[in-house]
Amino acid sequence: MKVTLGKTGITVEKNGFGALPVQRVEKQKAAALIRKAYEGGIRFFDTARSYTDSEEKLGEALAGIPRESYYLATKTPAGNGEDFRKDLETSLEKLRTDYIDIYQFHNPSFCPKPGDGTGLYEAMEEARKQGKIHFIGITNHRIAVAREAIESGLYDTLQFPFSYLSSDRDLEVEELCKEANMGFIAMKAMSGGLITSGRNAYAFMAQFPNVLPIWGIQREEELNEFLDCGKNPPEMTKELLAAIEKDKEVLAGEFCRGCGYCQPCPAGIEIFMCARMSLLLRRGVTEEYLKPYWQEKMAKIEECLHCGRCGARCPYGLDTPTLLEQNYRDYKEVLQGKPL
Repeated sequence: MKVTLGKTGITVEKNGFGALPVQRVEKQKAAALIRKAYEGGIRFFDTARSYTDSEEKLGEALAGIPRESYYLATKTPAGNGEDFRKDLETSLEKLRTDYIDIYQFHNPSFCPKPGDGTGLYEAMEEARKQGKIHFIGITNHRIAVAREAIESGLYDTLQFPFSYLSSDRDLEVEELCKEANMGFIAMKAMSGGLITSGRNAYAFMAQFPNVLPIWGIQREEELNEFLDCGKNPPEMTKELLAAIEKDKEVLAGEFCRGCGYCQPCPAGIEIFMCARMSLLLRRGVTEEYLKPYWQEKMAKIEECLHCGRCGARCPYGLDTPTLLEQNYRDYKEVLQGKPL
């Protein structure tokens, strides 16, 4: 099953490699994982300057493979033209390449445009004219910014959270991209780990011919599941649909997506995990998260300063301190043997 990213003409298997998690994998194992993905037919690799050594690991893993046989997408969090150029040169060096297929603004709080005073879009156009990038993309968690990017006509691709837990408003963003012939790259396709079945997630994505999911892959068994889905796409059977509907019931309402933009916390709380603990426990991973290591992390919630930083940074507008408190109450009940 193939997908074309809008007017870019980039056509690949409906399996993209999200390289955020490989920053947590030892270098040789990461390289082996990426190589196996390529050998299994994956040709689209997405990373970011902000993902510590992810670009470096991709560059090492793909070295020696014909550059024209795969596509690279990376991102910059730069806030001005000078920092943009520095990030681009660093990414080119780390990825061991002369060009990046899709260069993306990384979750900006606004939609960069020519003449907005930041110099960002001008730097992007300059890089394209120089041949250092081929297409201009933007990633975002904010619906308003995503819609503005689509309506502007300035971007070739949008990377946006998209899964079977997405709201109707999120689904509208995908539809707008399709109408604008704009490439749609689905991040958080497993909703930050809350979706536990790759086959269910793949079957959902198969319903959208213009959507390229990038699966965040850290372990070989995860990769194997998606490679198998690519070769043997799962059908949306009644049983599979029922499983998805059950997940949606359990995970309904306001919940932390685990994007991490609320970090760092001045009190040292690992918000993007602790604010999802109730849902993780409901997903049946109780044993791992009840160990002393996680008990200590959850207890840090008691040290919350209520400074408001996390809430101000949350692209979903969540009341993060309240969410943390609710999760900690649930957690303590599970520790006492009470069911959620």
